[in-house]
Amino acid sequence: MWQVTGPQADGMIGVLMAEDLAMLRHALVSLLNLEPDIRVLSEVGSGDKILEEARRHRPDVAVIDIDMPGLDGLTAAAQLQTHLPEVRVLILTSLGKPGNLRRALSAHVSGFMLKDGPPEQLAQAIRDVARGTRVIDPQLALMAWDSAENPLSAREVEVLRLTAEGATPEEIAKQLFLSPGTVRNYLTSSVTKLNARNKIDAVRIAGDMGWL
Repeated sequence: MWQVTGPQADGMIGVLMAEDLAMLRHALVSLLNLEPDIRVLSEVGSGDKILEEARRHRPDVAVIDIDMPGLDGLTAAAQLQTHLPEVRVLILTSLGKPGNLRRALSAHVSGFMLKDGPPEQLAQAIRDVARGTRVIDPQLALMAWDSAENPLSAREVEVLRLTAEGATPEEIAKQLFLSPGTVRNYLTSSVTKLNARNKIDAVRIAGDMGWL
């Protein structure tokens, strides 16, 4: 029997569903509500609403996508860990990159699953996470184990992320309160560390690894 961490005195597992694609979110909510022991308490389509909704409904498990508008799912997961550590987080994503799993584990999530699994697998993962078991996609875990550590500094990641969004060195410098020359130095060091051809290639490599 799982330990209920939220207000579900009837033994039901309360779930918050965070997914930006409305059709997929509604389908997942409908499927989960068919389970005899799971009840979706709230659903959101924006990452910046996750903490607010979790505070309001106190779910046992928050099922969160990574690629969310407003705030990415891993940042939201870290917020939950800080402010509502009793809410366990299950990441459900199509971004099956080793770097994303590493970031998720750093945010102390309880589970990490890919969206291409069968629906019944999600329901079972929610049950496992609710009773304190960590659930990680086994294939992705092996990939993360074999993959390289992120060689980039936090500032280099920040500069590359802004570059990926289309910002120029001058715009990045203004936003980060740096000089354009310093921004270019960060880009050059990133290219070198990633053995990339240029900054665009560096953005691609870092993105593929899930470091952005």
